[in-house]
Amino acid sequence: MSQPASSPMATPPPTVLDRVLAIGQLLQLDMERSFAGTGLTTSRTHLLWVLHHAGPSTQRDLAAALEVSPRNVTGLVDALESTGYVSREPHPSDRRATLVTLTGIGRGAMERMADQHADLSRALVAGLAPDHADALLRGLEHVEGVLARLIADAYPEVTEAT
Repeated sequence: MSQPASSPMATPPPTVLDRVLAIGQLLQLDMERSFAGTGLTTSRTHLLWVLHHAGPSTQRDLAAALEVSPRNVTGLVDALESTGYVSREPHPSDRRATLVTLTGIGRGAMERMADQHADLSRALVAGLAPDHADALLRGLEHVEGVLARLIADAYPEVTEAT
C-alpha cells in the first residue's frame, strides 16, 4: 500500500509586521548604497537632517533631538566636521556654547536628499488612487503610533531617560 504524498506546509500569508520589516530592510539597503563613498552613515545623516530642518543647533539640542548622549553627538559632529559637512561656530549669546552649522557641502547634500525624499514619497504611491494613498498614510501613522506605545511600555526606563 502506498503512502499518500505529503503535502508541503502552506506558507502563511505575510503579516503587517512582515511587510514593515521588509520595507525597513529595503530602505536601509537604499541608504547604504546612497551613502557609499560619502563618509556618511545613517546616524550622521540623521544629524544633518535635523540641522537641515532646525537650523544651527547646540550639541545638547542635537543630542535631545536624536535621543542620544551628548558624547555620541560629539563623535558624530567631529566626523561630520572632518568631512566638511558641518562647522562649529560660537553661540551668539552663550559664550560657553557652540553652534553646529551646515556648511555649503552639508546644505547641498541635504537639499539633494530633501529632493530625493520628495521624489521617493511620490513614487511610492504612484498608481494609487488618492483615497487609497490617504488611507495608506493613515494606516501607517496608526502602526507607527502603536509601535511607539508598545516600545515605550516595554522599555519605560529608556523612554523616561530621553
